[in-house]
Amino acid sequence: MTISYTLKVADAQFAGFSKLLLRWKGSIYKLLYKELIVFISLYSVFSVMYRYFLSPAQKIVFEKVATYCDKQTSLIPMSFVLGFYVTLIIGRWWNQYTNIPLPDRLMCVVSSNVHGADERGRILRRTLIRYANLSAVLILRSISTRVRKRFPSIEHVVEAGFMTHEELEKFESHYSDFNKYWIPCVWFTNLAAQARSEGRIRDDVALRLLMDELNLHRAKCSLLFHYDWISIPLVYTQVVTIAVYSFFACCLIGRQFLDPRPGHEDDKIDIYVPVFTLLQFFFYAGWLKVAEQIINPFGEDDDDFETNKLIDRNLQVSFLSVDDMYLNLPALEKDKYWNNTAPQPPYTTATASEIHKPSFLGSTFDMHMIDSQVQQESEMELKVHTPLFNRFLNVAASPAISLRNFGWGSKQNSLHSHMEGSSSNCQLNEADLVIRMKDEEYERGDQDRPTEPSLGSLLKSSDDQN
Repeated sequence: MTISYTLKVADAQFAGFSKLLLRWKGSIYKLLYKELIVFISLYSVFSVMYRYFLSPAQKIVFEKVATYCDKQTSLIPMSFVLGFYVTLIIGRWWNQYTNIPLPDRLMCVVSSNVHGADERGRILRRTLIRYANLSAVLILRSISTRVRKRFPSIEHVVEAGFMTHEELEKFESHYSDFNKYWIPCVWFTNLAAQARSEGRIRDDVALRLLMDELNLHRAKCSLLFHYDWISIPLVYTQVVTIAVYSFFACCLIGRQFLDPRPGHEDDKIDIYVPVFTLLQFFFYAGWLKVAEQIINPFGEDDDDFETNKLIDRNLQVSFLSVDDMYLNLPALEKDKYWNNTAPQPPYTTATASEIHKPSFLGSTFDMHMIDSQVQQESEMELKVHTPLFNRFLNVAASPAISLRNFGWGSKQNSLHSHMEGSSSNCQLNEADLVIRMKDEEYERGDQDRPTEPSLGSLLKSSDDQN
């Protein structure tokens, strides 16, 4: 069955994951120990042969081969090939799990929209949901070895109560070269249409909702069938397998401890056991075994899906929902917090400390700014949006912006007076004129804004005065 350790890692603690290393069922040790024994045995054979059975000339040849193999192993991109492959396998594995057909949504729609407390209404509801479960059993029987062993023939499905003998005859009378898991879905649609004509389904909206949920259920069955049919390309699986096995085949010779002679000064320490090579084998070969285990999660490995348990659960809860729970409601009464506008459920002693924790209102809710800082930011913002800032940047003011709020009457006289005072030294450029006009307006507080003069007329008047 599936190995669950979620409770053990609910809270992060010291050596939390290390406690999981002692488990055997579902562990990497159980998955890899045979390959590890084979690798250690072959490595030991080469090591003993090199140390005790080769002549000095043969040892030199062996050392050259070992040095060559050790250098060439770095050319095999193990991390890239294995990492991408396992990532692809994990995504495929999770998608298959999320597409296992469950009747939960469909049974709620059937229970709420197929009416009738009499025997006819009960038969309709139970038959509709049984057809949905039958389609799931047929597709799981086609892709899961566990379900196939449980229902080796279609007669076993009849004996289990998913199909009647008459339905079996109808099922076998429809010949098709392809998988016929979809036939119960067609029976479902026809029976739903019959229930609509009888008034058991009261409107077309409810019928449409029922059909939508059935199509979603059928689509998941179809997707599982295609996942089983269309595998990851065999070429990619072969490439990954060849890369891993060839890498460690080279390591059998290339990672041997050689005699410390000229050219092999790095091998002065002879510890007999290649610790880091064994760790590398454990990581890379273990990665490959993980992909091998979950590439088809409908097998009988420790972490494969519990399809038989899912079948039992689906049948039980779906019949309970559409039959015993139909119109079987508890009495309505006022809840405990009827007159409380801010209800607060009680806490136990183990969770009492959570009462004193403030609610999260936003990451900047408790941030406080100093008044002087706010004032400085406001002044800086004002400087950026005034023409005075353009003066320091030596940028000419735009006539559409700088002359928009300036009138023609009394403001023109102030413009002439400013220009006469500055004609003795130098002529004012356009930016200086705009700034002085702005300052003059702020000092007088004049709010009248007559028709805007053009920039050309202002410049012409200044030339005449000069």
